[in-house]
Amino acid sequence: MRKLKSLTEEILAQEKVLKQGGGSEGIDRQKRLHRLTVRERLNLLLDKDVPFFELGIWAGYRMYDRWGEIPAAGVVSGIGSVSGRTVMIIANDATVAAGALFPQSVKKTLRSQSIAFNCRLPILYLVDSSGVFLPLQDEVFPEENDFGRIFRNNSVLSAAGIPQIAAIMGNCIAGGSYLPVLCDKLLMTKGSSLCIAGPALVKSAIGQEIGSEALGGSALHATLSDTVDFEEEDDVSCIRRLRGLVANLTEDASVRDGSMPERDPQSFYDFIDAEGRSEYDAMELLKGVVDAGSIEEYKAGCGKTILCCFARLNGQPVGILANQRHNVKNGKGEIELGGVLYAESSDKGARFVMNCNQDRIPLLFFHDVMGFMVGKAAEESGIIRRGAKLVNAVSNSIVPKITIIVGSSFGAGHYAMCGKAYDPDFMLAWPNARYSVMGADQAANTLVDLRKKGAARSGKILDDAAVQALHDEIRKSYSDQIDIRYGAARGWVDAIIEPHRTREVLIRLLQMVLRRPLREASSFHTGVLQI
Repeated sequence: MRKLKSLTEEILAQEKVLKQGGGSEGIDRQKRLHRLTVRERLNLLLDKDVPFFELGIWAGYRMYDRWGEIPAAGVVSGIGSVSGRTVMIIANDATVAAGALFPQSVKKTLRSQSIAFNCRLPILYLVDSSGVFLPLQDEVFPEENDFGRIFRNNSVLSAAGIPQIAAIMGNCIAGGSYLPVLCDKLLMTKGSSLCIAGPALVKSAIGQEIGSEALGGSALHATLSDTVDFEEEDDVSCIRRLRGLVANLTEDASVRDGSMPERDPQSFYDFIDAEGRSEYDAMELLKGVVDAGSIEEYKAGCGKTILCCFARLNGQPVGILANQRHNVKNGKGEIELGGVLYAESSDKGARFVMNCNQDRIPLLFFHDVMGFMVGKAAEESGIIRRGAKLVNAVSNSIVPKITIIVGSSFGAGHYAMCGKAYDPDFMLAWPNARYSVMGADQAANTLVDLRKKGAARSGKILDDAAVQALHDEIRKSYSDQIDIRYGAARGWVDAIIEPHRTREVLIRLLQMVLRRPLREASSFHTGVLQI
């Protein structure tokens, strides 16, 4: 059985490679243009005493093999500290395809803007992009949540009073030129270019021959077009100016109460495996996350396949829903399977979520869920009706929500536990997370059975070898898709985190989501519920 620790180390090693961006060729290009790489820019920009929480580092992973490797979708984004202020940073990586925007580049940018809006975080844009990757323009340009949404978001963020500062340190051509101009302040280095159409397109469109500097250089925009607020000599001076402007923003309020968890988080690696085959007590997991002695378990005697607890995290009250991963006995003495949502646990979860909304307490969801119980007894218990109550309560919640997948997250159980479609402020995962409509074995067995029945209707019988080959093929396909790196590449999670850092990460993200004023409890409504 594979160890969680070794899988975590594998993920970290791969992320180290992803952070190298486009490699030596892309780095050499930046040096020839007398520009810093995106990681060098961030090293100068960020405060050294606060770690950078990177988002979407797996974006685009193995999705664009036809066009080569596109690490992190050519965009580095995350939450960091600049001049003592917490900010969202969205930075093009020009070592990757000259900073061209792929579909996942856009999706990642939109997600980062959404997080910034919800958490009221100022945004710093480090612009160095050749624009939309034209061979995939049909996946980047036209839809509601495609390229144009970025500029719509710029406008909405500005109207909401959320500061945005853009620094052009390279190319900013075509539609992408609207992003910096829609920000509150705009910096631009000498040698950079800002224009609605580059020299080649200008020549093609109107026959005018002109160089990039005369067409859209920093001197033109700092003097003639009056578009740039600060013209800077180079990247270093631009970043220095950027840090100075951020220092003028309102200071963060920081709260630290010095509390510690009851259990050493390193022990997670001892009782949780990488393949999800071992049972464990979810309460022991929570003891390694929340403040020692702060857990108050809600309805401990019923609905035992889900833990509902009031607790504190760095002194901040939180409500927690966690799937219990060992088998339990219900009040009738019947065995219930760990990781499965039953009718009673669904009722319990729904009531707990409503309680947290009533008390305006943020919610944390720990996923290790196989789904809802199935079968005749489950249907007679009203599993659909009672599960729908939990879905409804989560859907209408008005408090901050953070979701973390610590094992499996399958089917409707994923939805009920505040999956991606239910607007968690942050969606995190451990390296062992598995994320799909069902497990690989269940999917393979179901689809093989359907194929056998289809063949039988046509008068054919699949022999044992054909059945096994089909089963193996389907299982491998599902296993590849269930791997959390597959989901992270597509933006299904914001970050894959080291299990022992869960408490540290959650404390920081809670501080982010609580920057947004809490809504009044009277605004919480669930609509019609089947009682």
